[in-house]
Amino acid sequence: MNFDAPLWWEAGALCLLDQTALPHEVRILRCTSWEEVAEAIRSLQIRGAPAIGVAAAYGMVLAAGAAAGEPAGERLLALHRAAAGLAATRPTAVSLSWSVGQMLEVAGGVSDPSALPSRLLDAAHALARADVEINRHIAAHGAPLLPPGGRILTYCNTGMLATAGYGTAFGVLRHAHEQGRGIHVIACETRPVLQGARLTAWELLRAGIPATLITDNAAGALMHAAGVDAAIVGADRIAANGDVANKVGTYTLAVLARAHRIPFYVAAPLSTIDLTIPSGDAIPIEERRAEEVLAAGGVRVAPAGIAVRNPAFDITPHTLVSAMITEAGVIRPPYAAGLEQAVTALHAR
Repeated sequence: MNFDAPLWWEAGALCLLDQTALPHEVRILRCTSWEEVAEAIRSLQIRGAPAIGVAAAYGMVLAAGAAAGEPAGERLLALHRAAAGLAATRPTAVSLSWSVGQMLEVAGGVSDPSALPSRLLDAAHALARADVEINRHIAAHGAPLLPPGGRILTYCNTGMLATAGYGTAFGVLRHAHEQGRGIHVIACETRPVLQGARLTAWELLRAGIPATLITDNAAGALMHAAGVDAAIVGADRIAANGDVANKVGTYTLAVLARAHRIPFYVAAPLSTIDLTIPSGDAIPIEERRAEEVLAAGGVRVAPAGIAVRNPAFDITPHTLVSAMITEAGVIRPPYAAGLEQAVTALHAR
């Protein structure tokens, strides 16, 4: 089966490519309520900041449909309950609150209650289409930063599976490959859930991009051996000063890249920028289940009784980021001014 998106609307339901089953099984989930969408986001069956934002938008469509027979006041309350429930599933990624906020704004402008589900569905479709277009702009701006023949290290999964299609950081890699720049991708496995080993490796093979999979703790050794020419990652939230929240382990790679004088790029849509957060210190960090650390591939690897910390994200200081690649272009330090200017221009448009 060939997929160009991890989610799609079909016959009144949100269909999802279950990412917990990949790469060994292609399994489709069919969500018919916003609660099912929320659980799919919470359980990582759909993941990646842009993808869960779009999924949440479709969850709002399902909430509107379920409340269609209620009085106007109850209908609005039901939408707000769904928005709060969806946004709470993954608190670090700003795309969730942003997308449900967009849907509430659309709902507030609908005067005919019977038209609400269809208007929200149109809005969700528009968000999905816009995400793909944004990703392609990010890719076009970012590909020239990668040296021809370069060995490019990436982390976690930022491809089609993490977006509504194409990818953010992975999209840059894909575009560079399609341009014939001769890059070779080095994909970190990304413990503890192995998004790199399971998902990015799967996407690299499907795209025909030359690639090598490494353990997370091999990155420093490769950099020291002059085996990495650049690193590129995505982002779940970017603070006003340019600090970046991304999959835990990103900070470590950024420190290693700086120590070895390797460019470290962040590729993300402008909707990832949260100007209400002054710095990374104020970004909430999701803590996930201990079982993700205690087991690998469903096999217990740690002794019973050991305490576990499992932060899903970390904060990379803006001082370690060489450039940020957005749909509006490449933003370079000082980030505070550049990010504010880009977001202001986006809102003006």
